[in-house]
Amino acid sequence: MVNQNTKLFDKNFYVTLKDMTTVSFSSSDIKKLVARAALGYELQVDIDKIVATARQSMFDFMSMKDFNNVIVLATVPFSELDQAYSFVAARLLNHAILYEVTGQSYDEATYQSVYQSAFMQGIHRGIDVGLFDAALLSYDLAYLAQALQTDRDDLFGYLGLKTIYAGYLQKFDDVRFELPQAFWMRIAMGLAMNEQDKNKKAVEFYDLLSKMLFVSSTPTLLHAGQNKAQLSSCYITFVDDDLHHIFKCIGDNAQMSKWSGGVANDWTALRGTGAMVTSINTCSQGVIPFLNVANSTTAAINRSGSRRGAVCAYLESWHYDFEDFLDLRRNTGDERRRTHDMNTAAWIPDLFMKRIEEDAQWTLFSPEETPDLHEIYGKKFEEQYVMYEQMAEEGKIKLFKKMPAKQLWRKLLTRLFETGHPWPTFKDACNVRSPQDHVGVIHSSNLCTEITLNTSREETAVCNIGSLNLAKFIKNGEINEVALADAVKIAMRMLDNVIDINFYPTIEGQVANQRHRPVGLGVMGLQDALFQLRVPFDSQEAMDYSDQLIEMVSYYAILASSQLAQERGQYASFKGSKWDRNIFPIDTIALLSKERGMQIPLLGKETKDWSVVRQAVQKYGMRNSNTMAIAPTATISNISGSFPCIEPIYKNLYAKANSSGEFAVLNSYLVDDLKKLNLWNEQMRDRIKYYDGSIQQIEEIPADIRSLYKTAFEIDPEWMVKMTAARGKWIDQSQSHNVFMQGVSGKKLHDVYMAGWKLGLKTFYYLRTLAVSQVEKSTLDAQKYGFTQMREYKDSTTAPVVSASQDNAPTDENQEIEEVAKKSCRLIDPSCDSCQ
Repeated sequence: MVNQNTKLFDKNFYVTLKDMTTVSFSSSDIKKLVARAALGYELQVDIDKIVATARQSMFDFMSMKDFNNVIVLATVPFSELDQAYSFVAARLLNHAILYEVTGQSYDEATYQSVYQSAFMQGIHRGIDVGLFDAALLSYDLAYLAQALQTDRDDLFGYLGLKTIYAGYLQKFDDVRFELPQAFWMRIAMGLAMNEQDKNKKAVEFYDLLSKMLFVSSTPTLLHAGQNKAQLSSCYITFVDDDLHHIFKCIGDNAQMSKWSGGVANDWTALRGTGAMVTSINTCSQGVIPFLNVANSTTAAINRSGSRRGAVCAYLESWHYDFEDFLDLRRNTGDERRRTHDMNTAAWIPDLFMKRIEEDAQWTLFSPEETPDLHEIYGKKFEEQYVMYEQMAEEGKIKLFKKMPAKQLWRKLLTRLFETGHPWPTFKDACNVRSPQDHVGVIHSSNLCTEITLNTSREETAVCNIGSLNLAKFIKNGEINEVALADAVKIAMRMLDNVIDINFYPTIEGQVANQRHRPVGLGVMGLQDALFQLRVPFDSQEAMDYSDQLIEMVSYYAILASSQLAQERGQYASFKGSKWDRNIFPIDTIALLSKERGMQIPLLGKETKDWSVVRQAVQKYGMRNSNTMAIAPTATISNISGSFPCIEPIYKNLYAKANSSGEFAVLNSYLVDDLKKLNLWNEQMRDRIKYYDGSIQQIEEIPADIRSLYKTAFEIDPEWMVKMTAARGKWIDQSQSHNVFMQGVSGKKLHDVYMAGWKLGLKTFYYLRTLAVSQVEKSTLDAQKYGFTQMREYKDSTTAPVVSASQDNAPTDENQEIEEVAKKSCRLIDPSCDSCQ
């Protein structure tokens, strides 16, 4: 390829530097640059191919910035051949960042000193332009500069480095002044601000972050060390049935979104449509018009200049306006009663699920006539609800309507399939299992359904989250428990520090967070860990490993919080909590079984001596009311190069588009296995493309490899529900559990969500169904693979296509959902950050 372009590319060309001087480059100069970035990957990458591709886009007097970008962009497309190209592209991008920050090109002899100097100058620069907190100057910057490990830049793949370049590295006048390791150190400094030996702790925090053993959530990555250090991810509000409070909460949404918080609102307290507003002697228009206003507010806010505002509305399934609530995301109907920019979630009491099973009636009420229903749960709720139904029959309640519970459930499932909303979340499981049942009620979850904290008019729940990268804790085919325990202890300290350092957009958030001090330590990279352990996701062994990993995280997180309580004191509302009563998360499964009056199976088993942790909590108490929550980790898993949270691989090869650009994502674990079998080549890549990232129909690949690398849509969603239930017994908050489902079976949807409820799951997140859109195939040979991307598969249970229900006896749910399937887009794509 290079030889045929030799004459065209022999001529040197000039590149313009920042100071407007020029420097001459030849193809051999470009090759030297690429070769240096490819050190260690020479056998996997074709350097000449990169050079030839880059040379085609180069011209005289282009800027050095454009020159660097061209070389990077010439490398990136080859990532679908081998993951090595991603790391080479990352190194080239890192050199481009170095030039943008320092004005200097890479020089091995001076690199370390230039990097250290850039870090110290960047701190001063950030303070001078008003971005950074001047308190950063109280650190020993020279000491911290010496602690920077520049070789850790090589841990980034291209997607990870491009993500932090596009959205996280600090800039002024659109010019970055922060290098990747300086980025990690600045976050560590921001989180160690109140530590007694802040320099030592900053280095300790930096080591954890820069190795990507643990990664803080996006608001922390954006704002740590800044003047307005809003570091929390989740804000959850209670909206009262009062006009002043409604608009105060909408204003609070704007403030919380502005500072990059994800927002959820509980709207159940508002009276229903047609209820009397006595002060003006007229009928209320209900909840929906206010949701439309909140939606418009969300759409107007750009979170920290990096991503659009995001909010989720929650409504209990007995609310008079619940039917209209189900329609909020539809693309038809009165636009004034639609909220296309707002997520929605149904807050469902156990009684509703029981009525579905019994094929019984369900009654919708207006909250001003049944005000206590929203404040009670379990048996108390059931008793009051039945009493209100009797009162309605006796004419003592004015506004209500009755319908079969199955009918309302069917509509919810249909809307869920059609629009992805509302997400089913379970009120009683969240409240009965809450450690904080002695001081309030959980009225909703959060934007991503992993946070379960009390809210009230006086308290806005706030949670500070970050995730352990499980991929980093597998060593020689085993879980490295010592390393995991150390990481958990440091991570819990960092999360606890957020509470005191944090800038709170509202006083209600500050009051709640400092009183209860909840944190949400999560995980990502479960799929990576299972690949490294050589365990298929849909095996009993995978469930056992998943259970064991989360037990370890829970064990050391609770222990670390107790040790922090010994050092710093208990959280203010500890007395009377479940922790104080020696009731741990695993104990609450039995409590939920008793409250429901039905047995919830306890999946998995204890493998550790929990008496050690229980004794520590009884002796010292807890520093944090809540310790764990598994968030979606969409962006930070990109940064870390791991698969998101607790999910199986989406596809083995797919195109990912987000705010940072478009990328080919290749399963490097699969490629490594195929290389060992001499099966990896461009033809194999094209076949995987043709099958949209699936390998199940490629018979040359051994069965055990195909079993290991099943994709999310090739695993029974009920199995994944069981895995989440097994993990859930260790977790005091919840998990962002996506449902991946192939086909359009209403019965299957019902079975999945009903199974989740029966197993005690607290919340569900997105329903992800496979749509018609597929992997880009423009590079395939049309003569070999055909001229159309649409194909039929013989085996509908494994092929990635949407098919009609295969149930023997189609139900009303099937028929209704299949009608929706014919005319609506069903893909909420986990390869797109905007979904998460």
